[in-house]
Amino acid sequence: MISFFRFALAIAATVSLAACATDRSVGGASTIEATDLDELPAPTGEGIYLIGPQERLEITVAGEPENSKLWSGTYLTDDEGRLSFPYLGQLDFGGKEPSVAARLIESGLRGRYLVDPQVRVIPEDLPVPSISVGGQVDKPGAYPAVGKPTLLRVVNLAGGLNEYAQLDDVLVLRSVAGQNYIGVYNIGGIQRGNYPDPLLYANDVVIVGDSPQRRRLDNILQFVPLLSSSAILIDRLGR
Repeated sequence: MISFFRFALAIAATVSLAACATDRSVGGASTIEATDLDELPAPTGEGIYLIGPQERLEITVAGEPENSKLWSGTYLTDDEGRLSFPYLGQLDFGGKEPSVAARLIESGLRGRYLVDPQVRVIPEDLPVPSISVGGQVDKPGAYPAVGKPTLLRVVNLAGGLNEYAQLDDVLVLRSVAGQNYIGVYNIGGIQRGNYPDPLLYANDVVIVGDSPQRRRLDNILQFVPLLSSSAILIDRLGR
């Protein structure tokens, strides 16, 4: 599995990818541990849409006609994806699936206000499912997750790899059932057909790593006049 430059990392808490330009290690945080997975798990069918900040939600509560209308209506989440719900106070819906938000309301109402509440949470404006691509690609951004997108296809949509891309350092971040994962791929090997091209899903994040050696060489060449057909450099920084 390691020879394929691919492994999955299960994250027990928040993932931090902030590092210096030459630190290409992955999974160094104490909250991250390696797993024995051969590939990233696929998300559930419900995991296509996550509630975010400043979103209008149509919430319908059924169960007892004379009381249900007290809670049914249109609600707006705040900047952190929270909203104030009658009798239950502030509920945190940020980053949760609509079905999970509905179950939170049901559990809060059940037994206290309604015998068997049935709740539906429907976003007013469903965005197009997308995959975020960043790092060393020509056109970073969000791209529609339509059909069966793969890592190579999504990178090509983002304009392809740029000159500083590190081919064996491509990350795919994914959340499945509340658990965060990181997959590390060798896109150069995938391009050559050595490894399968993995499927991607809505809400995945792709980050193409940087090649410090290539970038450093280009920076040096800016200040070295070419007096002949080649430049001979001593890499003292690498010692």
